[in-house]
Formats: sequence, structure tokens, C-alpha cells
Amino acid sequence: MREDRSAEGPPVRTGSHISEWLKLPGLQPPARAERLASLLASIVESSDDAIVSKSLEGVITSWNKGAERIFGYSALEAVGQPITLVIPEDRQSEEREILTRIRRGERIDHFETVRQRRDGSPIIVSLTISPVKDGFGNIIGASKIARDITEQKRNQERINVLAREAEHRSKNILANVQAIVNLSQSDSSEGLKEVISGRIQAMSNVHSLFVETRWIGAELSAIARQELAPYLSEDDTRVRMEGLPTVLEPTAAQAVAVVLHELATNASKYGALSSAKGQIRLAWSRSEQKHLAIRWTEFGGPRVNMPKRKGFGSRLIEGTISPLGGKVLFDWRAEGLDCEIAVPT
Repeated sequence: MREDRSAEGPPVRTGSHISEWLKLPGLQPPARAERLASLLASIVESSDDAIVSKSLEGVITSWNKGAERIFGYSALEAVGQPITLVIPEDRQSEEREILTRIRRGERIDHFETVRQRRDGSPIIVSLTISPVKDGFGNIIGASKIARDITEQKRNQERINVLAREAEHRSKNILANVQAIVNLSQSDSSEGLKEVISGRIQAMSNVHSLFVETRWIGAELSAIARQELAPYLSEDDTRVRMEGLPTVLEPTAAQAVAVVLHELATNASKYGALSSAKGQIRLAWSRSEQKHLAIRWTEFGGPRVNMPKRKGFGSRLIEGTISPLGGKVLFDWRAEGLDCEIAVPT
């Protein structure tokens, strides 16, 4: 016969051995009842949940170790006190309703509510409350089981926040992709597939940075290094970057990634990066008003002529920055493009 012994209290039989323990030969009904009562008392006392009994007037009549741990009151402090001891002021009406239902013989299952610890801090609990009857079937009180679900609820709220954030970002990604496709459809370039793929890849690249920061944002210098990676080798000094550490929230970071990709692509085809002697200076700063200023300056490349009409790249850059409340200024200087971007962050 197996038994589990603790430092205090009687041994508790486990599994199928309980019935054997209660049916030992020669064990009289009173002794059997005493053993059963001892077993039940041990179960109640060792439960992690708060198990409490109260009178029909709402006075606490028993208080287990779980209740001590969850609410912070010892049994000596709690027994004899009204159950409102652990009920916040704005929840007092709940207890009146509970007692009314208990007097009618109703059972209350998994009622989620807020209770209060000894230190005044709130705790979210799931309550199960049942009528307690005497030997004649009269309702004489109630038993209450309270399970602390505070952390469970906090975790659920975190999941809900992440789900809403993921939905928002997914919609934002799809909107950006749709904008790229719509603009690309008006472009007569034969390499349309490559053009669209490159811009979407820029968005994908910055998402890897979000994962590293748990979606807080992305460092501007890291975004720039991703998009200008082919021109940042030790042997290639055509690109210079200047700026203090600046973290952009995801929406702004994604927009800046697409813009830098577009500027770099244009420079590699027609601007400074199409020439071995061409150079680019990328600088950024953030004002006291939290406005981000980015400046892309090209020089040393082929002579630049001001375009007669806005090309796809210019429209994409403006269309990407405008929804952020930002502005873009293009200066088509003969020595190279000078692009200034201002974005509120």
C-alpha cells in the first residue's frame, strides 16, 4: 500500500489505494468517516487554489493555505471577518448577488472577477461557489474556490496586443505592396518583375531587423547598411554615412527601407553609383521636435539633367513618405541628385 507523507498532517493515499485505505478490514463506519474527513481536509489544505467557506451572512468560517498565499491574510486574520475583506469597493454588489443565489441553492461556476490582496493590489480570479448543506439538506453557507488567473489574463492580453499589431502590420505591408504594384504598372520597364521584387525585398529585409528588436523598430544605420550593402565593402569607399543612433518605429522604418532601396537602385543605374568615381553621402539627424531629416547627396557621377516629368522612382518615394506626414524635396543638380526627406517620428 502506497502513501505520501508530508512534514505535517496525516499520510495521504494516492490513486486506487484510497478506496482500499478506507475499506480496511475491521474499520468501523465512524473510523472510516474520520479517515475520509482527514483525507478531504488534507486535500483542501494542500490545494494551490484558495478554498474558503462562509456563512449565509458572508462571514468567513474557514481559510486554507492557498487563500493565505493568494490574498495575503493568515487564517487567524481572516476567519470571523466578512468576505468583503478581499472584495474591492466597486465589486461589493457582486457579493450580495452571490449570497442571494446561494440561498436559492444555485451553484456559480467559473465567475471571473477582481478581488483584492492584503496590500491593496488587485488580483483577477475565477470563482466557483457552491451551497453547503447540513445533514437535513438545509443550506447553511457556501464554499468558494478562487483560482488566481491574473498572469493568465495578462498573457492573453499580450497575445491580443500582438495579434492586433500583427494584423495592423500585415495590412500595412499589403497596402505598401499594392502601392508598389500600382505604380509599377505605369512603368514601361521591361524588367518589371525584377523591379517589383527588389522593392518588396527591401520591405522583407527590414522585417528581419524588427524580429531582432521584438518589433520595437529598427536602427536607421542598420537599414541603410542593408540597402547599400553592395557598395559598403572595404575596397569600395563610394558611400559615406553620417548620423547618430536613431531607432525608427516599424512603419517609418519600412518606408525608409523602400526609399533607400529606390535611391540606391536609381544611383546604380543612372547616378553616382554607376561610375567608379561617383560618391554618395547619406546623413540623418533628429530635431528636438522629433522630426527626422534624411539627406541623400550624389556627386562625381554622370552629369544629371532635370527630368521633364516625374519618373516611377520619384513617385514611389513621394508616395511612400507622404502617408507618414513627411515631405520629399528633389534637387537635380548637374553634379548629382540631392534628395532631402523630412518625416515626423
